Amino acid sequence: MLDNLTQRLSSVMRTLRGQARLTEANIQDALREVRIALLEADVALPVVKDFIQAVKDKAVGTEVHQSLNPGQALIALVHQELTRLMGDEAVPLNLAVTPPAVILMAGLQGSGKTTTSGKLARLLKAGKKKVLLVSADVYRPAAIEQLRVLGDSLGVDVFPSSADQQPVAIATAAREFARTHFHDVLIVDTAGRLAIDEAMMAEIQAVHAAVKPIETLFVVDAMQGQDAVNVARAFNEALPLTGVVLTKLDGDARGGAALSVRHVTGRPVKFVGVGEKVDGLEPFHPERMASRVLGMGDVLSLIEQAQRGVDVQEAEKLAKKMKSGKDFDLEDFKSQLQQMKKMGGIGSLMEKLPAQLAGAMPAGQDHEKSLARVEGIINSMTVHERRFPAVLKASRKRRIAAGAGVQVQEVNKLLAQFEQMQKMMKMMSKGGLAKMMRGMKGMLPGMG
Repeated sequence: MLDNLTQRLSSVMRTLRGQARLTEANIQDALREVRIALLEADVALPVVKDFIQAVKDKAVGTEVHQSLNPGQALIALVHQELTRLMGDEAVPLNLAVTPPAVILMAGLQGSGKTTTSGKLARLLKAGKKKVLLVSADVYRPAAIEQLRVLGDSLGVDVFPSSADQQPVAIATAAREFARTHFHDVLIVDTAGRLAIDEAMMAEIQAVHAAVKPIETLFVVDAMQGQDAVNVARAFNEALPLTGVVLTKLDGDARGGAALSVRHVTGRPVKFVGVGEKVDGLEPFHPERMASRVLGMGDVLSLIEQAQRGVDVQEAEKLAKKMKSGKDFDLEDFKSQLQQMKKMGGIGSLMEKLPAQLAGAMPAGQDHEKSLARVEGIINSMTVHERRFPAVLKASRKRRIAAGAGVQVQEVNKLLAQFEQMQKMMKMMSKGGLAKMMRGMKGMLPGMG
């Protein structure tokens, strides 16, 4: 989503060479390009003006350190201002209240409130909170059913509601149920409404007054671009918002909403939606997002993603196997692919890599399809063949290729990649870290 902005800003920084001091004259062209890049990314014009002025005020007169070039000096200032623009630091949910802590979800129709409510419930449940979900969307019966199904799949309690009830009555009854059944958090999913619909806005204000939420989260679709800012402003005037949730940040949006909403509303972005699955909700970290926008990657989020997705038992099992000197086989290789899928797939990982590393990956390839194809090939093998790949000769390869619906060349390609990874694992078991790093090149499917 942020690729275009990242590429433009990177090219800007390369234009500044050999200057000992940043002056208004030598950064003028660079800042013009930054302005264009932000506007193309759908960042609101008032936000862009304030941002450019802030960077300019800090940049002019800055001495360029000997270890930096002027582009790097300017990009450090841009990073600093991007972080400030998006909120300086992560702001967690405030649940410091006598249970149940009520979280009210508000937003436009189709912004993803119901799905986000389920994702948030999952996140809180992982944090050892007892959560109750309730739908006060009486205008769309499918929303009530959708939340019930989501709750069942997550193992989270859902308070029953129906289209013939009043939203205020539903929310009040759910709050009383949550209190008497010792729930820590109550998440109230409300109906989508237009900012210009006075009757609907009055209704959500009545719900807010009835349940007195500790958190009122505005859910906004990142693909709305500059319009998201106008909508956020309207909701902020009608409700005492405490935070923003940006959904569909992994889509084709240009990213302007992520840079604009906080500046316009004065409310922090608390979460971002990064996928359709129930685990696709992440706490928002301004500094990390600024790093991703500037092509520096987001290694901390990548580590956290790995911690959530990696099966510790499987990892320990592989470590013991390597320590004992046993060969890394195709069963292990398949297990590693499945771990990668749990972490969100190659696409999700590449988004958080620095631009130089992500750019080293072959362009125009669907890496998720490559992973699925590799898994299909391994699944077409017998258990014996997976454990002893050396037995795979021409006739077996033809049978496997036919079973997986691919050409024999694809089977050969997989075996070559597997051999590389097997060598790397042997180096790793012998403590040869430097050799292992050199051996990593081309070990992933589709990335040879």
